[in-house]
Amino acid sequence: MSRRKLWAGAGALAVLAVAVTLALRPGADPVAASRSPEAAQSGDALARLGEQKVDAGELKALFAQLPVQAREQLRNDRPALETWIRARLAEKALYQQAESKGWSKRPEVEAQAKAAVEQIVLRSYLNSVTEVPKDYPSDEELKQAYENGKASFQVPALYRVSQIFLSVPDESALESVRKQAQTLAKRAQAEGADFAEMARTYSQDNGSATRGGDTGLQPLTQLLPEVRGSVSKMKVGSVSEPLQSSLGLHIIKLTELQPARTATFEEMRAQLRDALRSQRQEQAAKAYVEGMFNSATLSIDGAVLNKVIEAER
Repeated sequence: MSRRKLWAGAGALAVLAVAVTLALRPGADPVAASRSPEAAQSGDALARLGEQKVDAGELKALFAQLPVQAREQLRNDRPALETWIRARLAEKALYQQAESKGWSKRPEVEAQAKAAVEQIVLRSYLNSVTEVPKDYPSDEELKQAYENGKASFQVPALYRVSQIFLSVPDESALESVRKQAQTLAKRAQAEGADFAEMARTYSQDNGSATRGGDTGLQPLTQLLPEVRGSVSKMKVGSVSEPLQSSLGLHIIKLTELQPARTATFEEMRAQLRDALRSQRQEQAAKAYVEGMFNSATLSIDGAVLNKVIEAER
């Protein structure tokens, strides 16, 4: 994420855990701008690292595996996508190194690989024998689930904020930058001031400056801590005094406020459907496995079990 962005960014997604493990971080440059649908074919490379590449098909597969809410969050979080791409490239490069040294032939690795394959096969098989009917849940069941959980389906207040950002290269420059920010704030607060044009001219956050300082709609929690308090008290159309953060100085204009509300049934439909189908399949899988124990005699040799336990002490 660009260090000058006003927002703090969405919470980490589970799918990006490998990136955290590898201590990878996104660079200063964002992923290249979106390509046209015609160009984004499965074989097109999104990124390369030496001989390794990540193509459009892999990213599409990632989206397909995610729940609806997480999928939408990731689609709108370019820094998180960049992190995932970097992590995937690192995985491929590491795997190539390991293969070149015959690592997959090591006995302990072969044993783990066999166990992993067994897990994949049994989960796939169990999913197939406990498959949920395509017409489940019905609209009536979805509506009932929505009513039951309605109190928790809250959409937080969303703030559309524009900014003029001035960086502070070092401590000695702070006062001169602060004076510049105060001058710009007074101009922006004047009646008839064109904040968007001022942002395009003076803001040093190149990403938002090209949009007239607009940083998009976002909940308060995604704004920088130093900015949140002021934004929460502002009225639409008002411009703040310069606000200092660890990144620099921000002159903020609140351009839109959407109050907190309860998500509608249509907004929750897809998420509820996924949750109910997942719950139904889990119940079916549990019943199927329990049925296996009911249809055959289970015996455990206590003496052999004791020997194994003692040998491990």
